[in-house]
Amino acid sequence: MIAVIQRVYGCSVHVNNFELDRIEKGMLILLGVGEADTREDANYLAAKAVNLRIFSDDDGQMNINVQDSGGDIMVVSQFTLHADTRKGNRPSFIRAARPEIALPLYEYFMEQISILHGNRCARGRFGADMKLNFTNDGPVTIIIDSKNK
Repeated sequence: MIAVIQRVYGCSVHVNNFELDRIEKGMLILLGVGEADTREDANYLAAKAVNLRIFSDDDGQMNINVQDSGGDIMVVSQFTLHADTRKGNRPSFIRAARPEIALPLYEYFMEQISILHGNRCARGRFGADMKLNFTNDGPVTIIIDSKNK
């Protein structure tokens, strides 16, 4: 499971020009579920994301996690994080989990985020063509792969 975590000033997700969800200050997590991923991967990434100290304290140092910063979390599925670009110029997505495996793990990941964060997790729509509007804060972008612990 791969997560691209971005500290944001705000984020909204749209499908067919309809706003599905929005957050203000907080964290945007783009989540790619791989074919070999399990709930253990989801548990690891959820705990890592919620506890990641990427928000600034009073001295301007990244010492505060999303919960202590008062921020929200949005999770959007993104199978393209598992793109294999080693051959040619057209990416292969063979390592991305099929929807029947990816969707339950995506939902489980969001449940864990909500439990650990103590707040509802904003979300995109699995499998939809989404438009994301966000302002990256910093910019701060962290990539975590649950297979590289």
